[in-house]
Amino acid sequence: MKDKKNRLEALRLIISSQQMGSQEELLNALQNEGFNLTQATLSRDLKQLKVAKAATMSGNYVYVLPNESMYKRVSTHSSVREMMQMPGFISINFSGNMGVIKTRPGYASAIAWNIDRSDIPEILGTIAGDDNIFIVIKEGVSHREITEALKEVVPNLK
Repeated sequence: MKDKKNRLEALRLIISSQQMGSQEELLNALQNEGFNLTQATLSRDLKQLKVAKAATMSGNYVYVLPNESMYKRVSTHSSVREMMQMPGFISINFSGNMGVIKTRPGYASAIAWNIDRSDIPEILGTIAGDDNIFIVIKEGVSHREITEALKEVVPNLK
């Protein structure tokens, strides 16, 4: 099951970072990332991910993901394997009882959701945008305490 999960994640990243117009192109891109699968498996994966085809400005049709902010089309020169290993978290800064967490585009909602679900008593709440999370901290709680508590929830927080 882990292989399928990794394959689906790779497929999402390929579609969001490259303009692919055919299943053959997708199969080749997946093969370059170390995933060997049949056209039938790819078709099932595309259906599961609710992938559609949409016209580009040039009139060509390319695969697109449904409106999931985490996979907005990005221009990148990173390989899918590199993107899968990159964390969404970038930085955190504080001012008084407020904090701002910067993330990669599309990651803020998922990270804020994890923070909210972790029930950190020192954090009153979060508001997520596309690449920023606003956190409100209880009065009297140090920034170091918040950073330590968030290390359990936010990967790569140092």
